[in-house]
Amino acid sequence: MSDLQAAKATVQAHYKALAGASPDTVGDIIAAAVSPDYMWRGMHPFHEQSGAAAVAETFWAPFLTSMSRVQRREDIFFAGQNEMDGFTSVWTASMGHLMGLFDAPWLGIPPTGKMIFLRYAEFNKVEEGVITETALFCDILHLMMQAGLQPLPPQTAAHLVQPGPMTHDGLLYGPQEAGEGEATLALINRMIGDINTHQRFQTPQEELAECWHDDMIWWGPAGIGATYTIDRYIEQHQRPFRTQITDRVFNGHLCRMAEGTYGGFFGWPNLTLTNAGGYTGMTGSNTRADMRVVDIYRRDGDKLAENWIFIDMLHFLNMQGLDVLGRMASLGPPAKS
Repeated sequence: MSDLQAAKATVQAHYKALAGASPDTVGDIIAAAVSPDYMWRGMHPFHEQSGAAAVAETFWAPFLTSMSRVQRREDIFFAGQNEMDGFTSVWTASMGHLMGLFDAPWLGIPPTGKMIFLRYAEFNKVEEGVITETALFCDILHLMMQAGLQPLPPQTAAHLVQPGPMTHDGLLYGPQEAGEGEATLALINRMIGDINTHQRFQTPQEELAECWHDDMIWWGPAGIGATYTIDRYIEQHQRPFRTQITDRVFNGHLCRMAEGTYGGFFGWPNLTLTNAGGYTGMTGSNTRADMRVVDIYRRDGDKLAENWIFIDMLHFLNMQGLDVLGRMASLGPPAKS
């Protein structure tokens, strides 16, 4: 438990320093918190970066140039030992929104001069008081929608600025009862097992009822959307995914952990699959594509209640031949109303 609390303190101190960063200072602020061989994973078009300078140049300096007065509005924060390496490493997970004033173009997305919310989930590996690895997932498609763009055809579920946990208890800054985290991780693992063996259930409802409350909320990424209750989740996400996707291969996770009633994982990539049926409005094809995914869960009693999902949709689409950012640049800014 002391290792978890120390890791939390390291990451929270880094977040406090980042809150005062400018495009000119952010590189030094990152360097003060990370190891010399720091490994950073980001979504398309950022991908993998090595070292504080590269991370600042690639992501943070351009972001802070475009977004003024940025606030980290954190909804969930926890730490845990990573099941994927035999519980030997300690990671933290943070989820919420980076809110700012969108005052200059970012990734070619036209500014609005208004508040904008970038959904994010970030995992940090902490060793001997420094951050050695980071995985930062953010919902760029959703930011594009806030800027008045429609990067994909309308999808099956809802697209909105997503709230934190219904219970408002997701910020686990203090120590938690070890048994609670163990129960959360065991339930997440059982749920993953049900996905991998779903053919043994008579119906999707029967499968999901094993590990999910009936009033579950699946907070999916832009391009898929959020959905509420088991029946609507099946209709608005599970059925399209399972009927339009073929030859799915599970590649595993790089980190899977839990603390208290919260847990989650990420992979790089989690899945490799074929979008044969035109999922997310794409033309069906035999092209193999990767899904880099984050899942964050809230457990309520003996079942899961809420699930926040981040998928590197731009990378997934790009592998199928759709360069969303490139197409946007070619079309020019949206017409003013």
